[in-house]
Amino acid sequence: MMKPLSILLLGTLMSATAHAADQAVKSISPDRLLINGTSQATLGLSQSWARPSPQIQRVVIIFHGRLRNAQTYLRSVERAANQSKQRSKTLLIAPQFLDEKDIAAHHLPETVLRWHTNDWMAGDKSLGARPISSFVVIDHILKRLSDSKLFPNLKEIVIAGHSGGAQVVQRYAMIGGKEDALLKKEGIKLRYVIANPSSYAYFDATRPLPVSAASCPGFDTWKYGMNKLPAYAGKETVAELEAAYVKRDITYLLGEQDTDPNHPALDKDCGAEAQGPFRLVRGHNFFDYLTKRHPEGINQRLVEVKGVGHNGDAMFTSPEGQAALFKGN
Repeated sequence: MMKPLSILLLGTLMSATAHAADQAVKSISPDRLLINGTSQATLGLSQSWARPSPQIQRVVIIFHGRLRNAQTYLRSVERAANQSKQRSKTLLIAPQFLDEKDIAAHHLPETVLRWHTNDWMAGDKSLGARPISSFVVIDHILKRLSDSKLFPNLKEIVIAGHSGGAQVVQRYAMIGGKEDALLKKEGIKLRYVIANPSSYAYFDATRPLPVSAASCPGFDTWKYGMNKLPAYAGKETVAELEAAYVKRDITYLLGEQDTDPNHPALDKDCGAEAQGPFRLVRGHNFFDYLTKRHPEGINQRLVEVKGVGHNGDAMFTSPEGQAALFKGN
């Protein structure tokens, strides 16, 4: 008996997506950021940041998903900036977290940072003799942006990501913040846009669906929970991390049609499955969790993007996406 066309197409899509994720990236972003004197982070820029840029009032840092296609995301936010008429005063930055296979395929030097598979999503350290957390890369970008000699009129930085990149943003918002004081001193506001991640880190063992350590040993372990935090997190308590997190200006941007429980890039780990069957519900569940824990109110909001599924370009170029990136509250 012949299979329905929809099943055949889904199988082809899943196979193609998995294949792409397992292959070396086609494009290596051209720019580099020196970290700790020897290591080089890879990133794409919409314009040079090597000289003073008094015209820049906002920076959007956009994170790719598991395909590591930073240039694709850079082009998406460029379109969104053009549509919002914000391009001339906005610097766009797209970090690229490379894999071992990318380094080999493109014959890159040992000084270029690389991670094992998707470890960068959780802030894990890079491979090699001088391991560096992916979150340290973000810290160094923020530190450079806080230089008033380079960016004398910078007022706002938006850290945004879609899918796997949104996982980076949500976890960084939880345990990051090493440059907060410096940004505040320079009068620079920091906002976060978290679009369609597969999962979230929770502050305690509460989950929307029944789960236990016996049935799912890692459900409350980082990157899904607060147990076994990476060294980057420092010595702050979970309560202190949560208190800081709910004060952060965060927009959860969810595609109204991101409802496929069998999407090829959806996290199927039991730690993620305990958060709901698909991304739209997982996002609502996490937001509801936060609001119930903080009846006094949180500095965050959830916005659904009508008619859009798991598509980063459609999310960020939508009216809702443009508003989140370029207009704030």
